[in-house]
Parts: sequence; structure tokens; C-alpha cells
Amino acid sequence: MRVSTARYEAFEAGVPHSGSRLATSLTLAAMSLGYGVVQLDVTIVNTALDAMGRTLGGGVAELQWVVSAYTIAFAAFILTAGALGDRIGAKRVFMAGFAIFTAASLACALSPNATGLIGARLVQGLAAAILVPNSLALLNHAYPDDRERGRAVAIWAAGASLALTAGPFVGGALITLVGWRAIFLVNLPIGLIGLWLSWRYATETTRAPSREIDLPGQLAAIGALGALAGAIIEGGALGWQHPAVLAAFASAALLAVLFVWRESRATQPMLPLSLFDHRLFSLTALVGLLVNVAIYGLIFVLSLYFQRINGLSAWWTGLAFVPMMAVVLPVNLLAPRLAERIGPCPTIVVGACVSALGCLGLLWIEAGTSYWAIFAQMIAISSGLGLLVPPLTSTLLGSVEKARSGIAAGVLNATRQTGSVLGVALFGSLVASEGAFVTGLHLSLVVSAAVLLLAAAVIGLGAPSRG
Repeated sequence: MRVSTARYEAFEAGVPHSGSRLATSLTLAAMSLGYGVVQLDVTIVNTALDAMGRTLGGGVAELQWVVSAYTIAFAAFILTAGALGDRIGAKRVFMAGFAIFTAASLACALSPNATGLIGARLVQGLAAAILVPNSLALLNHAYPDDRERGRAVAIWAAGASLALTAGPFVGGALITLVGWRAIFLVNLPIGLIGLWLSWRYATETTRAPSREIDLPGQLAAIGALGALAGAIIEGGALGWQHPAVLAAFASAALLAVLFVWRESRATQPMLPLSLFDHRLFSLTALVGLLVNVAIYGLIFVLSLYFQRINGLSAWWTGLAFVPMMAVVLPVNLLAPRLAERIGPCPTIVVGACVSALGCLGLLWIEAGTSYWAIFAQMIAISSGLGLLVPPLTSTLLGSVEKARSGIAAGVLNATRQTGSVLGVALFGSLVASEGAFVTGLHLSLVVSAAVLLLAAAVIGLGAPSRG
């Protein structure tokens, strides 16, 4: 009876009893499912864009909102989501995020029109922002030993990379066999399994009721990012001189100023501006934003190119992206070795330049261009991305004191997702003109290469010589 009481008290306190290796392993499985489903939805949707457009109506602008609604909520809410987990417990918040993500996925699948789908994707993105930081917090709690925690985080990240790679292939297969709504229904069993594993095996983290939630800063961040994305998206559809577009740009600027003002005065800001006093932190955060503008905006445009211009089915479009996504993981593993030889900042420069050369190599692409004629360039683009992300992350985390590594990682995630939002908005607007898709694609490639070379210059010329 004494043993049972001790275990009960430990359970109530959120402390796993000794010998609970199975529980920690299944906690890792739950956290990996949470991060994996978030990454799966980043790429799986791209293969469904054309099918969604035919079923729900609307042009490129509506499809941009389907992608951007998810990333806007993800980017804007991720810092607050981590603070919320600190305040009321990461397990509780993580499970709420999984439940919301699952319900929103069902709403996406049942959406009768583009407006309903965009709204459901917004909720999905909010839930994704909840899942990522709190899954890491629960892993940190489940694995107190540094070495075991490092291995667990590596598995967690590898699972997400696998989901990111599998997204186009799984999406293409589901759309071909069932229809585009199935790409969201596949999240339901993942969500239910993840919820059960979390409830049954994850232990609650220590709560910090004194941790404040910066609601005014949060609202300003969402408003600024949403207004900026809206201005760019609708600028391509309505024209850059349209009053609504100009008003959206003005609103984005005003809200951005209000956000900075709020963060400079909040006692517990969602984005501590003092982090940017570290030169290397500022540079790597900027590079993260620029790289995602270039890469994820280009993936959006190439998805439409394969389907709308070259007439590929969702299945073949998915297959077309598999090599591009698959090469990222092995190059990720090679990047630390290169960084040890030449330094992390030079490795970032090399990666950005390789991706930029891949973009420039695609400039002669036209309607009907063979896939194999652009295969090597696509591999170069993704290889450069795989090469620069690990040293970018480690350099940013190493630029601040260890106690602030969690919020630093959150800032990197937020800036990269912001880059994804802006990339899709910008490049989508370039190809939105009727009958001028290929011209817009060429311009997108030039912009992408220029942004990547700017990223290389920022870190190569701006970083301290010891970086």
C-alpha cells in the first residue's frame, strides 16, 4: 500500500516513477507525432493547391491565403504558446494544442468554400504553434540527463524531417486515390494517438504562475504580420495602388511600431528586444527570415507550375518534390562536419550560395520543360538549405547565454515562419497575373537568388571573424 501511495503521489506531482523507460519512450513518440504532424501539413498542402482551387473556386490569391493563414498563426503565436506552457503546464497546453489541431483538420476537410478552409487553416496554425515549443518542454522534462535528452531531441527532429519529406508523396497519393480532403483527414488518427499517448505517459512540467502572457504584444504581432501578408497577396490581385492594399501596408507599419514599443516596455515581453543586442543573434535571425522567404515562396510557385502549367497530376507533383525534400536530411547530417572544418558562418554562406545557384540555374524554365532538365537545380536548392540550417541554429543558440536558449530558439522559429509567410505572399503575387505565370516564375527565381545571396552577404560580412 505504501508503494502504491508513493506512486500515486508521484503521478499527481507529475514525476515519473523510477524504471519508467517505456513511459519516457512513449512520451518521445507522442512529442514526435506532435511535431511531425505540424511539419507534415507544411508540405502536404502544396500538392493539393490545384485540386482545392478547382473544387472551391478562387484564384492564386485564395490559394496563398490557404497556405499563409497557417504560417501567420504559427509565426505570430509560437512565443506566447511557450510562455503559456510555462504558466499552466506544458502537458496541459500540449494536449489542448493536439486536440485543437485535430478538430481544425476535420474542419479543413469539411470546408464548403475557400473562406471556411482559410479560417480552419488559421486555427490549425495556432495549434501548431502550441505543439512545437511545448513538445520540447515535455522532452526536456522527460529526459533530465543531457546525453539522453540530446538523443531524444535528435529523434524528435528526425521524425519531423521525415514528415516534411513524406508530405508531398503522401499528399499526392491521397489526392489521387481519395481526394484533397483526405490530406486533412489523415491528421485525425495521428491526433488521437498522440493525445492518448500524451495523457497516458507524459508527465506535467512545473508550473510558473508568475509567468506573464503579453496579450497586447501578441495582438500587435498577429495584426502586423497578417496586414503585411494581406497587402502583398492582395497587391498582386488588386494592384499595388488599390486603397485597400495601401491601407493594409500602413496598418502593418503602425502595428509593427506598436509591437516594438510594447515589447520595449513590457516586464515580461513575448520577444525580449535585448536579445538583438547580440550582433550574431540578430544576423542569424535575419538570415533565417531571408532563407525562408526564398525557399518556401519558391516551393509554392513550383507547386502551381507543375500542376497548372505542365499539367502534372497531384500524384506526380508529389513525387517531383520527394527528392528535393529527401536530400535535406542527409545534408543536415553532413553540415556539422563541414562547420567544424571551415566554421559555422562560412558553412551558412556556402549553403546560401549553393541554393542561389540552383535558383539561377532554373531561369530558362518554360512551360513544358522536362522534369529531369530541372532535377539537379532543385536538388541544389534543397541541398543548400540542408547545409545552412544546422549551423544557423547552433550559431544563434550559441550567441546568447544558455538560460535564454529556449526563447532564442522560439525567435528563430518565429522569424523563419514569418519568412515563409512573406515568401508565399510575394512570389504568389508575382505569378497571379493571368497569362503571365512563367514570367512571374522567372522573376520569382531572380528574387529568390538575390535574397539568398543577400543572406550570404549578411552573415559572411557581418559576423565577427571568430564566427
